[in-house]
Amino acid sequence: MQVILRPYQIEDCRSILEIVNYNINYTTNIYEFSSRTLEEQIQQFEDKLKKRFPVIVAELNKEVVGFGYYSEFRTRPAYQFTVEHSVYVSNEYHNKGIGKIILTELIQLAKKQNKNTMIAVIDSENQNSISFHQKAGFKTVGIIEQSGYKFDRWLNSVIMQLLLNL
Repeated sequence: MQVILRPYQIEDCRSILEIVNYNINYTTNIYEFSSRTLEEQIQQFEDKLKKRFPVIVAELNKEVVGFGYYSEFRTRPAYQFTVEHSVYVSNEYHNKGIGKIILTELIQLAKKQNKNTMIAVIDSENQNSISFHQKAGFKTVGIIEQSGYKFDRWLNSVIMQLLLNL
């Protein structure tokens, strides 16, 4: 299996949108209620790129099978060295190491941009993502109880952190 990582291109957005909208509509991985439009997804990535944050895609046999990015954790200047990231992989390609490849690249890119801390905000029901991040060296630093409400129930957010310059 030869996974290719490369920078996002606007042509990738339809494939990415399928992954995103599945997670919005069927999981608690994204705390949104309605499917995104193609225009909304393009705009979200354009905003990140304008701020010089990376958006990368994982490609297998010329098919987008995952993507990842990071951007500011908070907007105040003192937070400029902390980023929050997201990694998503198409359902058909879970547990094949693609997420690890994407996250490893995001960590390297963040280090090159002199970032100090990478944050993951994960729904507490998503034990696979929590375990995935633990294996990558992230530590749980907090839980925000009842931080979201979706599918007629309260959701808790697990905050995980990786110090990049240790």
